[in-house]
Amino acid sequence: MPRVERYIRWIGIPVVAFLPYFLVDHSDHHGFTFWENYGISVVFTAVFWNGAFLIFLLYRLKFPKISQTARRLTLIILTMILFILVTTPIIKLVLGLSTWESLKDLSDLFAFLPVTILISVFIGSIYEGAFFFDKWKKTIRINEELKNQQIRTQLEVLQNQMSPHFLFNSLNALTTLIAEDQETAIEFTQKLSEVYRYILQNKQRELVLLSEELEFAGSYVYLLQMRYPKNLKVEFKISDHARDQFIAPMTLQMLIENAIKHNVISYTDPLGITIMTDAENQIIVENNFQPKSIVQKGTKTGLANIRNRYSFFGNKEIVVSNSKDYFTVKVPLINLIRETDYVSVNHG
Repeated sequence: MPRVERYIRWIGIPVVAFLPYFLVDHSDHHGFTFWENYGISVVFTAVFWNGAFLIFLLYRLKFPKISQTARRLTLIILTMILFILVTTPIIKLVLGLSTWESLKDLSDLFAFLPVTILISVFIGSIYEGAFFFDKWKKTIRINEELKNQQIRTQLEVLQNQMSPHFLFNSLNALTTLIAEDQETAIEFTQKLSEVYRYILQNKQRELVLLSEELEFAGSYVYLLQMRYPKNLKVEFKISDHARDQFIAPMTLQMLIENAIKHNVISYTDPLGITIMTDAENQIIVENNFQPKSIVQKGTKTGLANIRNRYSFFGNKEIVVSNSKDYFTVKVPLINLIRETDYVSVNHG
């Protein structure tokens, strides 16, 4: 049993001892002072309580299920009543309160029965209540552990979606470059290895520094501009303060990729993407809106993936707006409280 049970028992005994002292007739205790009578009551209560404790352990081991509560509680109370009825005359004999002759009068024994039942129900209720509370705490803890594991599993699934998606598109681009310009393809491969190293290093992380994500996004943009040297312009306007905030890894890469996938990029219709921060601790990815008539086939992870990942960080929401000229996505940056290697999300 937990240590707290011992404290409750040994503090409860002298407190509960007042109950039988006031309820039981002490007229046969001639010449006893208040403290002597109270001491007798403490002896009775200590024996009854410790006996109840052992009875409770016995039936809890035999009938541990919640569905067996009614049977367990009934047997506990009945056994406690029997135990008290048997031990009461023995205690009286030991304390010199009765003789063998007086014990033959059963009316004296059963006169104590109402108080016996009251004490049995009271002590049984304490232990049964503690038992239910312990079960409730364990159930809450197990549910939380299962919930956290489920969230972790879902998050890992979302994170694992990004690497194959990015690699698939990059290999398609590399295939095109090999056919057009082998030297550029070699340089592209080197940059691709740097970008993919970042993905491998951070794919299991929930958050990364914005400064790290920006460096990765810059390398990714470099690869894209090798494909669209004159038709794609990406501009970064990031405050110094924002660089120390956190963001889900590959968020910027996915938003840039999303803009390219859904918009026309040509000499006559160049695509401009601006990545900036605002006073509301958000990073904004905005592009001029020139949708393709037919969108290329993808794995459909894009904005839905980012939304789902951010849902794990509490009330952090992705805001998407679309006007005639611009498509804008606002992603909240996350402020973390870091102590050495421990990192916790500040939802304030």
